[in-house]
Amino acid sequence: MYLIDPAGHSRRAFLRRTGQLAMAGTALPFAINLAAMGEAAAQAAPSDDYKALVCVFLFGGNDYANTVVNYDTASYAKYSTIRGSIALAQDKLTELRPTLPLAGGRQYALDSKMAKLATLFDEGKMAVQLNVGPLIKPLTRAQFNGPNRKDFPIPPKLFSHNDQQSIWQSSSPEGSVIGWGGNIGDIALEQNPTASSLFTCISVSGNTVFLSGDEALQYQVGTGGAVRIKGVSGATGNIYNSATVKAALQQLAQQPRSHTLENEYNKVTKRAVDAEGKITDAIQSDDLAANFPTGNYLASQLKMVARLIRGRTALGLKRQVFFVSMGGFDLHDDIDTRQPVLMAALSEAMAAFQRQMEDFKIADKVTAFTASDFGRTLSSNGNGADHGWGSHHFVVGGAVKGKAFYGTPPPVSVTNTSADDDQWHVGQGRLLPTTSVDQYAGTLARWFGVSDERLNGILPNLKNFGMTAPSGIVYPRDIGFMK
Repeated sequence: MYLIDPAGHSRRAFLRRTGQLAMAGTALPFAINLAAMGEAAAQAAPSDDYKALVCVFLFGGNDYANTVVNYDTASYAKYSTIRGSIALAQDKLTELRPTLPLAGGRQYALDSKMAKLATLFDEGKMAVQLNVGPLIKPLTRAQFNGPNRKDFPIPPKLFSHNDQQSIWQSSSPEGSVIGWGGNIGDIALEQNPTASSLFTCISVSGNTVFLSGDEALQYQVGTGGAVRIKGVSGATGNIYNSATVKAALQQLAQQPRSHTLENEYNKVTKRAVDAEGKITDAIQSDDLAANFPTGNYLASQLKMVARLIRGRTALGLKRQVFFVSMGGFDLHDDIDTRQPVLMAALSEAMAAFQRQMEDFKIADKVTAFTASDFGRTLSSNGNGADHGWGSHHFVVGGAVKGKAFYGTPPPVSVTNTSADDDQWHVGQGRLLPTTSVDQYAGTLARWFGVSDERLNGILPNLKNFGMTAPSGIVYPRDIGFMK
């Protein structure tokens, strides 16, 4: 828990100091992460290993149907009929051939523009999780629509971007302040040294609830590295060509003060300057261009993650959780032309990151996974698709039991009837998830080193899973896609 109120304190301190620092033409940015005032002490744990989780969040609600595409003859025929003009042409798809074929002859494929991810699948380094989304407990379409719906809890505020983004990241709608990535970070603090605990949870995509823990705090960097405070950070460069002015500003921003709030703010500023110096030294030069494509913002973020991971020894870290993201997936229009571009960028970026981890010889220590607000409707609204619920996602890494599909392949349907093959749709081809985010997250957390006893504290709905439901669907606590 926070030792002080970081939001209120930082606001007051910021306003007070802005005027005094005006001579530099700049103010201390919030990117310092003022919440660092609540940094918790970490307990050292004997360990020689390293593990990292990397969340790749697809903002806007990625369309599941054109990401992992129905490919067997019967399913593709239904898919293409339902989707109409936004369906991907079958001859533009690359079939995914799992080690163990799916029941009923079901087959899936990726857009040919995702060739690099398809290659990782073939190499056994990527798994596909089918139909995953927020659930409080196992739920069927009949329960969702039935007269006793109040007896079957559903996630709040379905189909809302902000709320479902938050629920995916924290199990609660918009306004949540603690995420499951941050709670995993809380546990990781036990294996990271106190001096470097600020770098346990790192975002290369701005502020995110996913990385906010009860004790772990997210440190934010950009694709170019740690955020510097102009005139205060760094040993080189002067202000107004004057070393004297720079020295005065550095002293003003970091020296001890008699006033409690001023002193606390200056301590945070000094901590931010020190942290920037540590990160800058640890990431070394930007010399990873050979593996990462240019002009790809997600690839730039993942390259920074790779540089941070390379610097783990200098920082003394054993466990880390990262967050990167892509936007542009809210495709109510032009989904047939715009999503393939996004999927190509995703494929190239995630494959590049995996190859870099292989070059570092730690591919089995780092797992990247995708997440998104929700899937989209299977039915078209003309040339796009509307908000949905369940979706398909990728897990990539050397410790992944790849070349496999996990979860229950959903039928290809858009109706909302009592037909047996439609029990997992709630209209317009919206998938009712057959795997919960808690199961998905729990499987990743267990690989990361979180004990089963501690998982319920991180993932509040996980206690409702771990059984075979009356529908016959198995809801294991551990889905099994990690070694």
